[in-house]
Amino acid sequence: MTSTTSQQELFRFLEDRFACAQACTECARACALRASLVDPDGTENQELVRRKGIMCAEVCDATCRVLSEQNQVDESSIRVQVEWCRTVCLEAAHAFDRQPGAEDSAEACRACARACTDFLATLN
Repeated sequence: MTSTTSQQELFRFLEDRFACAQACTECARACALRASLVDPDGTENQELVRRKGIMCAEVCDATCRVLSEQNQVDESSIRVQVEWCRTVCLEAAHAFDRQPGAEDSAEACRACARACTDFLATLN
């Protein structure tokens, strides 16, 4: 492996890490907003959407913080956090699919899940 290849791999890793953190931030915002729009005393489906939105916002926020820390967290811990984030985002997206007007939130969750998948591919 040449030095140039190593640099390119490092740049790709950092770009994917940043893209994942940015997608997590956008998803956290969208989920928090969606959860705040749901009546806490609403139907069972509305309660599910609210809970999934809150959970997704919290997990995305935590994932963004993990990705922002420089060398504070080992790679296996990062992998577990990002995989958890991807799973929670997909669950929230499915819940939002059943909520009228939540299409943008569902797409933010799916975009975050894709960014997580892309970042995971850069890990060893």
